[in-house]
Amino acid sequence: MRWLLIGYMFLFIDRPFEVWPWLGDLHIERVYMLFTMSVWVVYPNKRFLPNTQHAAYAAFGVAVLLAWGASPWAAHCQPVVEDWLKIVVFYGLLVTTIHDEEGLKHIAVGFVAVMGLYLLHSFREYLAGRHTYRMGIARMIGVDTTLGDPNSFGASIVFALPIVVALWKTGVGGKLGRWMLFGYVGLSSLCILLTGSRSSLLGLLIWFTIIIWGTKYRFKALVLFAAMAPLTFVALPDSLQTRFETIVNPEVRTKSDTESGEGRWYGLVMGLEQWGNYPLTGIGPGAWRPANNTKIESHNLYGQLLGETGTLGGAAFCMLLLCFWANLRLIRRVRREVPAWENDLVFTLPAAIGVAVFLLLFMGNFGHNLFRFTWLWYGGFLIISRHCVARRLALWEPEPEEEEVVEELPPGWVFHGPH
Repeated sequence: MRWLLIGYMFLFIDRPFEVWPWLGDLHIERVYMLFTMSVWVVYPNKRFLPNTQHAAYAAFGVAVLLAWGASPWAAHCQPVVEDWLKIVVFYGLLVTTIHDEEGLKHIAVGFVAVMGLYLLHSFREYLAGRHTYRMGIARMIGVDTTLGDPNSFGASIVFALPIVVALWKTGVGGKLGRWMLFGYVGLSSLCILLTGSRSSLLGLLIWFTIIIWGTKYRFKALVLFAAMAPLTFVALPDSLQTRFETIVNPEVRTKSDTESGEGRWYGLVMGLEQWGNYPLTGIGPGAWRPANNTKIESHNLYGQLLGETGTLGGAAFCMLLLCFWANLRLIRRVRREVPAWENDLVFTLPAAIGVAVFLLLFMGNFGHNLFRFTWLWYGGFLIISRHCVARRLALWEPEPEEEEVVEELPPGWVFHGPH
């Protein structure tokens, strides 16, 4: 089953049916998912892992459906809701079939491998001359059309980078695996720079800072990083240098650069205004353009959240974040109490997801990522990780001085035996 899930990850991320139209005519993604669901029906031992985060996703799903149903622009909402529900289906397949550490490792490695293929495919097409000309510069794009926009493409790269760290710490693949992960980070950084996406560059810098700060030699590493950054900057084409310079130097900003930056703020303001107009359910998911009579999306997570899903969506989203925090907190607690486990994937992966959620929230100031697959996929990874940790504790025979670790765990960690 895990291979089928990884295969769907590839179809969802690389989206070859958007690259080659004849594949799109065959609707291979639908056929593949129907086949995967058929296998799931007969797959043994499938079950939902007990976790309150399921309830948070369910609450948000109800809010989305109510917002869609109540929207005056319901026809515009339908494509967004349908695409998001497809992600929910994958989430359900994931958390009902992957219940052990080996399966979790397989899925995590598969995800990074799929992202690596996606980046290589996109970079190859860029070298062949495929790009978009926007904001006065040539910008790299993804091979797909759904998330291939320079900003969306760059964001996808940033949100995947924390998972690379989780695999690195576990030593997966030995020396060869680490060299491949090192190359992946280099390719990711190059692609982000070539997109010309200022928000993605900020996300990349923040990710590097978090990683460096977590090392033993943080100050030396920061000095080295600060020395390498200017060298990387001057190696870029002049157009990209000017583009990124606009982040800190208003004097080089063009009218388009200024309008782009202000658009993020306007996205928040318009979202709050629409929340005031439709306080309970908002204008509906995907109804931003017709409702605000604009040609662009909100480019702001918080304006999108409140404007499109209203109070119900905002409350459910806060509940979801609380569940992320609670699961991460409990796993980190065990990780601190049992240092021998700290570099195992069931602990490094949740820590990486915590960083990814932070990046989602930070970059949400510059992008509308509310219905991005990352929220559900990473939530599924986290739920499986917590289950695996609970399973470990159930089978663990601690030393006498370590028994208090188990005794202090909350009731939610009680494990009812392996399945």
